[in-house]
Amino acid sequence: MKNKIIGLVIFFFNISWSFAQSSEEQKIMQLSKDKWQWMADKDVVKLEKLFDTKAKFVHMSGTWKKDEELEIIKTGSIWYKKANVHDSAIELFGETAIVWNRITLEAIVRETEAKTEFTVTEVYQKQGKDWKLLALTFSSVRDTHQIKK
Repeated sequence: MKNKIIGLVIFFFNISWSFAQSSEEQKIMQLSKDKWQWMADKDVVKLEKLFDTKAKFVHMSGTWKKDEELEIIKTGSIWYKKANVHDSAIELFGETAIVWNRITLEAIVRETEAKTEFTVTEVYQKQGKDWKLLALTFSSVRDTHQIKK
């Protein structure tokens, strides 16, 4: 009888752990989607809250920090008009999450329209109750690329 009770406790603990992890994954995936919209809207107020103070951004034309990324978005020197997300994957490692999005980015870069395929890697860390973006890296890929889950 004791073994059955212990087994049930472990079973329910695993279910609740899976649900909590799934819930956190959904929360982060929604945050990632919201981020793309905020970038398109040039909403630097929301992005400033999302980006960690030490966040790094890697683009085709360079690497910069939070303040530079926010200025680029605010001034429109890169306008992330629309990110069409084709598929995504997420992995949680304790208080750290990595999100991979395969996207087609429609943007205006220094007054030139661009439509580019990327895999974007986003690293988030839970800080208190909030998730903060630590890193965002654009990797150029072929349109046949798929994210392995």
